Amino acid sequence: MNGRDLVRVVQDIGSESGRRAWVAAWRRRRADAVGLPPRGAERARVPGLLSDTEPLPGGGVLRFARSELVVRVMVGGTVFWSWDGAGPTPSYAVVGSGPEPDPRAVLEPDTGGGWRVVSERVTVAVSRHGAIEVRTPGGTVLRREAPPRWWEPVDPRMGGARWVQRSEVPADARFFGLGGRATGPRLRDGTYRLWNTDPKGGFGPGVDPLYLTMPVQMVVADAGTHLVFHDNSWDGRVVLREGEEGAGSGVDRPGSSELRMEGGPLRCWVLVGPPARVAQGWSGLTGSAAVPPEWALGYQHARWGFGSTAEVRRVVSGYASRGLPLSAVHLDIDHYDGHRVFTVDEERFPDLPGLAQELGEQGVRLVSIVDPAVKAGDPVHASGQSVGAGGAFVRDARGQEVRGEVWPGECAYPDFTDPAVREWWGGMYAERLARGFSGFWHDMNEPVSFAPFGDTTLPRSARHSMDGAGGDHREGHNVYALAMARAGWEGLLRLRPAERPFLFSRSGWAGMQRYGGTWSGDVESSWDGLRASLALVLGLGLCGVPYSGPDVGGFGGSPSPELYVRWLQLGAYLPLFRTHSAIWAGRREPWEFGPEVEEHARALLAERDRLRPYFVTLAHLARRTGAPYVRPLWWGNPEDRRLRNCEDAFLLGDALLVAPVLECGADRRAVRLPRGRWYDTATGAAHEGPGQVLLDAPRGRIPVLARAGAVVPVRCASGDGVRLEVWAPARGRTGGGVVIRDPGPGFEPGEVERYTVRWVGDEVVVEDEAGAAVPGVVVRGL
Repeated sequence: MNGRDLVRVVQDIGSESGRRAWVAAWRRRRADAVGLPPRGAERARVPGLLSDTEPLPGGGVLRFARSELVVRVMVGGTVFWSWDGAGPTPSYAVVGSGPEPDPRAVLEPDTGGGWRVVSERVTVAVSRHGAIEVRTPGGTVLRREAPPRWWEPVDPRMGGARWVQRSEVPADARFFGLGGRATGPRLRDGTYRLWNTDPKGGFGPGVDPLYLTMPVQMVVADAGTHLVFHDNSWDGRVVLREGEEGAGSGVDRPGSSELRMEGGPLRCWVLVGPPARVAQGWSGLTGSAAVPPEWALGYQHARWGFGSTAEVRRVVSGYASRGLPLSAVHLDIDHYDGHRVFTVDEERFPDLPGLAQELGEQGVRLVSIVDPAVKAGDPVHASGQSVGAGGAFVRDARGQEVRGEVWPGECAYPDFTDPAVREWWGGMYAERLARGFSGFWHDMNEPVSFAPFGDTTLPRSARHSMDGAGGDHREGHNVYALAMARAGWEGLLRLRPAERPFLFSRSGWAGMQRYGGTWSGDVESSWDGLRASLALVLGLGLCGVPYSGPDVGGFGGSPSPELYVRWLQLGAYLPLFRTHSAIWAGRREPWEFGPEVEEHARALLAERDRLRPYFVTLAHLARRTGAPYVRPLWWGNPEDRRLRNCEDAFLLGDALLVAPVLECGADRRAVRLPRGRWYDTATGAAHEGPGQVLLDAPRGRIPVLARAGAVVPVRCASGDGVRLEVWAPARGRTGGGVVIRDPGPGFEPGEVERYTVRWVGDEVVVEDEAGAAVPGVVVRGL
């Protein structure tokens, strides 16, 4: 906590809102005391010895003395297993009923009294004590799960079982994922909580958990890559410990993962193969990524504290008069009437539809914040109380509406796990569309209830519909924002079926990509915050959420001109490129940092605008293949250990390697290269990988390298149309790439154009799928 945050906390203690937050926190504690009786005595349980098996399509049932295990290999090689009768559905992550079992996979006896399921891409072996091994077809072990252990209340009325699952991975393996983590993207030894949390202030690499957690690990080792997903939305903790290879003839110490969950099913999905195949399988399991509108791939400006229509016009005019491209302006909670959702302060924003039309004529869209908390007693609250038989809002164990303290004051919380509530809430976006808004960002949806102590969320005893299954906030908390995103997405589809919605959310869960993207939340304005921004985007991409980005410049402070420029340089190559700041923080308009920074920003924004067709291609590829726009350097070479340990650079698609400057005062930086030839896009110099090079990185530039043979669609200099920029392959080699042009605002998939790049004599020729030469291509790297 910095000094400014401390002053605000002290002020809150003496404020009316601060006193209400204390009341809400005590009310939450009392509700849990009534609604969650003590668990009392518990007894531990393990599976025991294997006693019987029953074949099923894709695998079978293995019965142990005190538990039952189902193991199945699905079409495409995806593995599913579960204990104690848990099925693949219902699930908030898995699309439909999940993939079909592979009819060719068979259950057969294994050595030592165990059994195994053998398929084309993976083998799953189960010991007679209940340990599970995931093996490659050649028999190499990728992951070993020890027999699980449960702790069950002696009195069954006290709730379900807690459980722990311990796993081992190869000694050289590296862990990635677990949602949005400020530390990483490589997850080192430590404990990571699975509970979506507002960290209450700016965060850096040492803060955990954050807003969007997922029980999803991607593990990369010499033996292969695999993704493991424990489909359970309860509160939990993951303890990771990287392995260590023995020196000389010494024994290897495997890496380990321990997952402890406070309840819910023990069910697991595992996908194996190269990273691209794993990503595609994960996309097929949890849903294809939403493609943002073309304009949402441009530069966007936000601020908590625009304050009025006049201020919005001033800022937009500042961009236009300086020739700085701008795609959207985001309005924060200060444009609401008393911070109340689905309202407008008519005095400060008297004609929002007129403002939206005016900005639209300049190519700038308006984006609205949407918070889930509804002020008690206002018209939206009254509307929600008439939904269904019991109203739209979360209730406690006694049937009373749960109330919390948020920006508008005392608030109720819609239960988005109820289909009727999702339909009602989705209809509320008609008011936003009528005001002229083109996109939406969901905030405060962990969900947050201000509190001076304990978790800043709803009582754990609060009741949720859970789509008819029933449950409490222990199960519903982590999927609350996901269900809210679904409500907004489906509502927008009903209201404007011909347009792709633009929606991104601070919180979410596995499958969030179906409804949009996310952003960093309140990252601190520091060099640590800059590094955390990259870690978050890379980690979320590996968990299937490809569209994300940070608050450029950080949320709550005043970055130096150098830090601001370096953050802009990073943001220009991330999917969501948005500046944003708190009402008490420094400005984020480029010209506020002086003429030198303004010139650097002009070049960066122009380059982002030039590359927008490439981002369009990456967005459509993410939907088709599951591959994130932003990828770790090891994406195409997971066997390269040096790349697995590289966290300060990334691939943007297949074509570009971006090496941001993350250290104060640096004007050069080392860049680790994957194999192949790479061209410095600023100087044209060629570098051969694998290896490391030292490149200049003056204040106005960061190293960006292009892969030899790459095809990059860029915007024409005139601003109209798309041309191809091609980087020459090495002599004797060929290259190529795909391009997907923007098909318009609807849901057309876009036509895939495939190109081949090769040398013909002393000339580089680009050919389409029919073998015809493509005119108007710009060839670089000659």
